[in-house]
Amino acid sequence: MTRLLSHLISLEITTPDVESSVAFYVERFGLRVVDRADGKVYLRCWGDHYRHSVVVAPGPDAGLADMTWRADSEAALDELVGRVEAAGIQGVWRDDLPAQGRTFTFVGPFGHRMSLVWDVPPFVAEAGYESTYPDRPERRSSHGAAPRFLDHVTIAASDVRGFAQWYSDVLGFRVMAFTDLEDAPVTVFSVLTTNEKSHDLGIVIDTSATAGRVHHIAFWADHPEDLNRAADILIENGTPIEYGPSVHGIGEQNFLYFREPSSLRVELNSGGYRNYVPDWRARTWRPSQGSNDFFRNWHMPDSMMDAFPTAAGMAGTEDGVSPQLHEDLTNPWAVR
Repeated sequence: MTRLLSHLISLEITTPDVESSVAFYVERFGLRVVDRADGKVYLRCWGDHYRHSVVVAPGPDAGLADMTWRADSEAALDELVGRVEAAGIQGVWRDDLPAQGRTFTFVGPFGHRMSLVWDVPPFVAEAGYESTYPDRPERRSSHGAAPRFLDHVTIAASDVRGFAQWYSDVLGFRVMAFTDLEDAPVTVFSVLTTNEKSHDLGIVIDTSATAGRVHHIAFWADHPEDLNRAADILIENGTPIEYGPSVHGIGEQNFLYFREPSSLRVELNSGGYRNYVPDWRARTWRPSQGSNDFFRNWHMPDSMMDAFPTAAGMAGTEDGVSPQLHEDLTNPWAVR
């Protein structure tokens, strides 16, 4: 199958306090504000090749408002739109979005808003931000924790395998791995990719009645040591570490999780592998194999099972689920 999607290029997130979240991303994490419009703030990572990486928008709770993916070509964009519409989902074409051309926006079958675009002008650094490296879009940030670029997003859905199947069949994602419970054929996690990365889209199980929730957003740093440095900087400036640094078994990335002021979970990762196998078959892991923490030498905090926005119901991770959620998922008489 011809590749249809190229990569994730930006995320729009919501927060009750836009300025607090923006201040965090700029002062403690090293992103840079490039635009403000209609109450939204546009920020970029120094290594991203398009104008913005994250849009911070006002909202009643932390959440994911949109995820924008670049098609592999203009023809691929038209094919993607045809596939989405053939699957019974209607979207809208937009031409009013900053720093990108015509964009097709729709809501997927599990409630997540997604935008597809081809025409995105390359970022050109303004005076004073040029890099001495011709291939870099701008100079490296002088901030100690600044990520090079946006890496992936992990959402929450009621049916992990169903989500993975739809995004694979309709949009051409490659399914890379699953995690099932130790003692039951219940899938609680999966990762998908549009390219050679181990993943740029993750899925965790969610039993809430709120569609379109998100588990975390993630950024890339060049070296695993950058995660240790980032953890040091965050702690020294009053941001506690939620989980890590350590290494995921699935994908083999080094990871570090923390929260921004809205409570939204943010991951900084590095390392991992590239997978070029065209007929790759997704393996199914068990938590005991270290799908989440490959070293298996410490306990993941229960807070990692939170998803956003806050809702009644529970989410899991590649480390499994809580005892209460396990009982619900494995009880054949449970009403879900």
